[in-house]
This record gives sequence, structure tokens and C-alpha cells, in this order.
Amino acid sequence: MGHLSSGLSAAQIEHFIEQGYVRLDGAFDAGLARQARAALWAQIGLSPDAPEGWTRPVVRVGFMAGAPFVAAANTDRLHGAYDALAGAGRWVRPAGLGSFAIRFPSPDDPRDAGWHVDVSFGTENPDFMQWRANVVSRGRALLMLFLFSDVGPDDAPTRLRAGSHAHIARQLLPRGAEGMTLAELAADGFASTAHCPQVLATGAAGTVYLCHPFLVHAAQPHRGTRPRFLAQPPLLPAGPFDPAQAPSPVQRAIRRACGLA
Repeated sequence: MGHLSSGLSAAQIEHFIEQGYVRLDGAFDAGLARQARAALWAQIGLSPDAPEGWTRPVVRVGFMAGAPFVAAANTDRLHGAYDALAGAGRWVRPAGLGSFAIRFPSPDDPRDAGWHVDVSFGTENPDFMQWRANVVSRGRALLMLFLFSDVGPDDAPTRLRAGSHAHIARQLLPRGAEGMTLAELAADGFASTAHCPQVLATGAAGTVYLCHPFLVHAAQPHRGTRPRFLAQPPLLPAGPFDPAQAPSPVQRAIRRACGLA
């Protein structure tokens, strides 16, 4: 199928609407990934050549605003994809990337591998289980996964429940602008999405998964041999939801799930 001016095909956009994600191989350069890994190694005070220091299953790093991170988040291809999925002029140009989950080969339970959605407002509450999401995805245009290292099936790839965003949209619809807290959404362990096919976010360094904000996903233990470097930032909206604008694919997915389109 031919490509749209955005660089995404109509088939890719339809896949995003139905399955809740699209995978972009080579979304940023492998050289940028190497530079970013070097900066992250320095940030955490560990070395790729000293595995004796890899004593924790996961090390987290917050926002990184250095040049390789800004460049990786803002390639022409990604800007076109942001336009295609979130709507042209409706997102904020990333000023860097974060947060990072650096996962190390380990037999230990990382204790953070439960299924969840990324909630997006009410974050002033010190209890993150009280953070909220609502049916118009206030505060988040996309969930994004940036692979800064090669990630195979044993390298703790993020698990995605394909199509789960539709179930979350239907769950949020009756709650309107108030939405639901993470505690409410997680009360049944996301049982309504347990039947959804599981997809592993694997790929070479430079791969990016652009996901619907409501996509249910989870971490997992690292059973490989080399550390995995991944950023999981939001794409932030430029403003509040405006029903006067033509619906973006993010909004079309919500409308379809709720029987409104």
C-alpha cells in the first residue's frame, strides 16, 4: 500500500486504531542509540565492561535532555508519525526523553512487572495509584517505547496486550472527564484484557513503538546476557481535547471502541 505524506501507510494507521500500536524500525539512528547508552552508563555509574557491577535487576533514570536524546525523539520520520497518529499541531515537540528502565540480566524478581496503563493527570497526588486517566486521554497524546539497545525475546522486552486499549476506553467512558484512578483501573488486575494477544516489543536499537495511551502493557524479568536500555516517555498534547477538531487516529480508536464511529 502506498504511503501517506506522514510516512505512515493507511494500513499502519488502521493497525494502530485496531491493535493499539505501530512499530517503526529504524525510527532513529543506531549511532544516536550508542551515544545515548554511553550517557546513560555514565549517569548510573556502571560500565558495559564490568558486569560484576550489575547487581540490581533494574535501574531507573529520569529525564535526559542531552543532544542524542533530543535528536532521537525528533527525527523527521517520528514527527510525521506523531502528526499521523496524534494530529498535526496537537503535540509538543519532545525536549528529551525519559524515563528510562535499564534492565540487567538477573534471576531476581524486578517487582515491577505487573500489567498496567500509564495514567496521565492528577500527578500532584503523592500516591501514584491515585493518578488518573480519562476517556479523552487528558495529559497524554501517545505512549512511546524507544529501544536504545537491541532487544530480543530474552532481553526483557515490554509486553503489550494488542487491542487492550479498546477495553480501557469502554471502561473509562462512563466516568467522563473525572476518569478513573490507577487503583480503580487495576482493581481486577486488568482481567478484561487477559484474552488479548501478547506482543513483545522487540527490535534493533533505533526501533520505536508508538502506542495508544490506553494500551495495557507490562515489564518482565531479563533472561538474556546484555543490559536492555529503553525509554518510555509520553508524547504530550499541545492542549486539551477539542471536539471541534477532526478526530485523530488516537481519538478514532476510542470512538470505535465505544461504538461512536
